[in-house]
Amino acid sequence: MTDLADMKPDTLRSVRDLFGIDSDLQVPAFSQKNDYVPEVDEAYRFNPDVTLAIIAGFTRNRRVMVQGLHGTGKSTHIEQIAARLNWPCMRVNLDGHISRLDLVGKDAIVVRDGVQVTEFQEGIVPWSLQRPVALIFDEYDAGRPDVMFVIQRILERDGHFSLLDQNRVIHPHPYFRLFSTANTVGLGNMSGLYQGAQVLNHAQIDRWNIVAKLDYLDAEEEAAIVLSRVPEKDTTQGHELIAAMVGVANLTRKGFAAGDISTLMSPRTVITWAENCEIFRDPALAFRLSFLNKCDATERQTVAEYYQRCFGQELDEARFME
Repeated sequence: MTDLADMKPDTLRSVRDLFGIDSDLQVPAFSQKNDYVPEVDEAYRFNPDVTLAIIAGFTRNRRVMVQGLHGTGKSTHIEQIAARLNWPCMRVNLDGHISRLDLVGKDAIVVRDGVQVTEFQEGIVPWSLQRPVALIFDEYDAGRPDVMFVIQRILERDGHFSLLDQNRVIHPHPYFRLFSTANTVGLGNMSGLYQGAQVLNHAQIDRWNIVAKLDYLDAEEEAAIVLSRVPEKDTTQGHELIAAMVGVANLTRKGFAAGDISTLMSPRTVITWAENCEIFRDPALAFRLSFLNKCDATERQTVAEYYQRCFGQELDEARFME
């Protein structure tokens, strides 16, 4: 089996054929799939502008950040492009528990020939740098400052990475690619919607070559995705039901953006709601179990009003609050 580090793109694929975008661009791809390539989701819908931005990352080695509210599918967008290119892909969530040692590597005790020895284990950054891997940093604006300065060293397109403990300088693989996703663009929790978001060093933000903004899908496209996942709803009545469900989801997103509620409904939750409708045969009960119970008690009346506006019937929560 060919070592991953020795692999490189060996074919060109048409952006028009792969993503249905009216463009003559060709993008390098791998003809063979390996264990690091994400699975293709045939139901996924690509945003054309964001797709072209991410493709620029793959073809021209641009550092691409995708920004958007949670649940818009930022990481999945990058993954699904990688899946169609057979490009190996790794995701790292920069939550508060990720440390410099996790990214860079550390000494570990291993057993060799029955003897315990200490040897250096590479972290995810040096491992990925030496391979044709698309590395995605999720929750980029939640990373701790000491961790972010580790990443800053590889943001330059040809940035070399020094392993000080090993006296080694790692040169990036020519097909290493770097992406990130974030709810803000390093501005911190200015809106109050994203507790824990950090104010990032502007010199670091400046090193990202492309910043793409991803919004939620149009209602029709979102409904089509739900139908593809829950084909039992592909009836006239089912179409009407899903249209109302997507309508509720969009109202929660507008309410979230306006600061009226603190929880919004992602497309993933809409699909879960539709699936639960098949189980409980009651959209109101399925809505309560899929989403409403996740909301703060003080906000449930507002959410119940969203439901009433789209379905024309009240939930028990609305009557209770009266």
